[in-house]
Amino acid sequence: MGLLVLLLIGRAMTILYLDGYLPQPFFYEPSDTFMDWFNTAYWARDPGSYDSWKTIYPPLSFVVLRYLGKGSCYAGAEGLPVRDCDWIGLVVIHAIFLLNIVLTAWTFLKVDRRTALPRAIALSSGLPMLYALERGNILLLCFTAVLLGFGPLLKSARLRWLFAGIAVNFKIYLIAGIGAQLLRRRWLWFEGALLATLLVYLLSYGLLGAGTPTEIFTNIRDYSSGFIASQVLDIWYAVTYQPLTSLLQGESFPITNVIGSQVAETGLLIIPLIVRLGQASILIAAVATWLRPEVVPPYRVAFLGIAMALISSEAGGYTQMMMILFVFMEPWRGIARPIAILTCYILCLPGDIIIGDVPSLLRDSFLSGRPVEVQFGVGLGMFVRPGLLILVCVSLSAATVHDVWADIRHQGWKHRWRFRRDWPMLPGILRPREPARGQRQPS
Repeated sequence: MGLLVLLLIGRAMTILYLDGYLPQPFFYEPSDTFMDWFNTAYWARDPGSYDSWKTIYPPLSFVVLRYLGKGSCYAGAEGLPVRDCDWIGLVVIHAIFLLNIVLTAWTFLKVDRRTALPRAIALSSGLPMLYALERGNILLLCFTAVLLGFGPLLKSARLRWLFAGIAVNFKIYLIAGIGAQLLRRRWLWFEGALLATLLVYLLSYGLLGAGTPTEIFTNIRDYSSGFIASQVLDIWYAVTYQPLTSLLQGESFPITNVIGSQVAETGLLIIPLIVRLGQASILIAAVATWLRPEVVPPYRVAFLGIAMALISSEAGGYTQMMMILFVFMEPWRGIARPIAILTCYILCLPGDIIIGDVPSLLRDSFLSGRPVEVQFGVGLGMFVRPGLLILVCVSLSAATVHDVWADIRHQGWKHRWRFRRDWPMLPGILRPREPARGQRQPS
């Protein structure tokens, strides 16, 4: 699977060389490459980022981008001309991408050397990461913080708290990864990371002078309630079925005239059931983790929290990298874990299967520097990727429930002397026994 990722990268580079633009599922507007970065960098120097641009980013993103670029390029200019001027920003984007490759490989080497190479290739060079690179999204820098905050690279708990707090101040939904640690009774870790999140926010707010909690909450509420899909491009690379559901409802586009009312009604019936299945499986796994926190590893708990946030609200397909990171920390054991791992490999494949053609368009390409004839279509991945992500959630939730049930059935709690003062919570559970002198206590 790692080799297949590399082959598809080679295919994409060949198409870029021959046709002048990146193939589907990369962004459909080839002139807009890296503009997530430069649009945000422009508003980092404009006081209207929260009331005019209606951003949902916390202040940290704007504070960082204010210093990671050539400031003179933003004096009275915005849009595509800024990208052509700010060469420092282009260098920083690619430097962060290369840094993430190194940190990802280092992380997986610490987790399991036998599987480190293919998993590092798939995650650091797969579709979610390459899409974030092509867009120049701040998610690249956020991923660096997640690796350092939730991964095994740092020994200092305080540094891990700091980077976890930085990650949340880049992407708010990552607070779920911190809150989920309470399922394992990691109170000190939770409190330290939460305090670091608050301190980073206060510092960045003081530097920017904008981005109050009320402004951020209002913009997030308006963004989540105001999205209505009106064309196929709105479901181009999504992490949830929310855009597809909106499209099938036909609020802005008469989709029933194209696919028929029966297909739309069936989709509106089945899709919510699939989403609820994924959410319910995570909740059941969370309850199981709370019953036996010592059985479930920390990376699984972080996955459960972040997964619940991502499959419940649309944040863009490239955010899958946050979930895939923790899935690739899982060992290849049993049935559910391999299913989740293989599914994540599929999600990392930088390609798509075209099931319907659309008319070609003439566009300017930034990467080739010339006009190109863009030929895209309706991709199978538009409809499959959110479902595959839910399959990952169900698989690891099932593995969690299985592990906890096996521990309960074999009276694993009776060997954990340090939990002797805990309430057993279930009937028929034997109390922990004090180990003999010199005997090692199992975890």
